[in-house]
Amino acid sequence: MTLEGSLEAAVDGATDAVSFAFTVTNEGAEPVELRFTDACKAEFVVSDDGNERWRFTEGRLFAQVLGSETLAPAESATYEAEWSAPEPGEYTALAELRARDESCEARTALSVPS
Repeated sequence: MTLEGSLEAAVDGATDAVSFAFTVTNEGAEPVELRFTDACKAEFVVSDDGNERWRFTEGRLFAQVLGSETLAPAESATYEAEWSAPEPGEYTALAELRARDESCEARTALSVPS
């Protein structure tokens, strides 16, 4: 696979929110075209012990517009999301690229203090 992903999660105590940054990097020697079927380019899911607690796309509508972007070798793209008012706890966050013919995902542990 030529795409590598990394996921960062940051808890902002001032706003009681968690911000996510999912970075997708083309580790291959050739450009990779990412083709999307709507305006949502990445999915973010937070779970604890296998129970889903939050999903970025839940209850949201996205423009139904075809789009694409090309990542040159060693080039990256970052997709962001925010989880508002999370409950305190220990979680696993997952980010998945929503491109049509390419796949990439990343996970990270997340702790929301009380």
